[in-house]
Amino acid sequence: MKLKKDIRREQMLDAAMEIVRDQGADELTLGTLAAKAGVSRPIAYEHFSSRAGLLVALFKRLEENYIHWLRSALHEAPMELAAVADVISQAYFECLAQFGPEALAISAALKGTEEMAAQQRLMLNVYVELMCDALRPFSDLEDEHFRPVCVGLLGAAEALASETQAGAISQQTSTFVLSSLIAKAVVDRPGKAR
Repeated sequence: MKLKKDIRREQMLDAAMEIVRDQGADELTLGTLAAKAGVSRPIAYEHFSSRAGLLVALFKRLEENYIHWLRSALHEAPMELAAVADVISQAYFECLAQFGPEALAISAALKGTEEMAAQQRLMLNVYVELMCDALRPFSDLEDEHFRPVCVGLLGAAEALASETQAGAISQQTSTFVLSSLIAKAVVDRPGKAR
């Protein structure tokens, strides 16, 4: 039975996630994807054109789910720094738990070439901008310092995620630490209200 192109693509992305989960990102090729998804190699190449294209599509899918989840949570959060910091942190680590180690494996694989790293950087900028927009009302930091603070917070989140995935830190501890870092980092002076 012939599937619609978008349904076939989603099916192949599901199969690609299974490969990453079961065998690791290094084993993900368009050939292994075609075999796992039960399609011919030309169909896999038609959808993704290259391994890099497949990895980018997987990463975009994860990011889009996460961004949607975070936007919804922020929409419901009270306009208080502690609440917004908690929402950002909880969404990050709940998403990580939902997607498992394959999210970090895909992210690491994207750093393998200049082209993939550039694409990852573009996608991560969306998250940094969302974080900046959510936290801006609570900070007196100058613009030239505020965005780099948010970039640093994302770096801290990624490091905590790596330690959480390795089992060195619990998800609860990582969530608390990131929330605390966010709340402290965006405040320009000690007397700034939370």
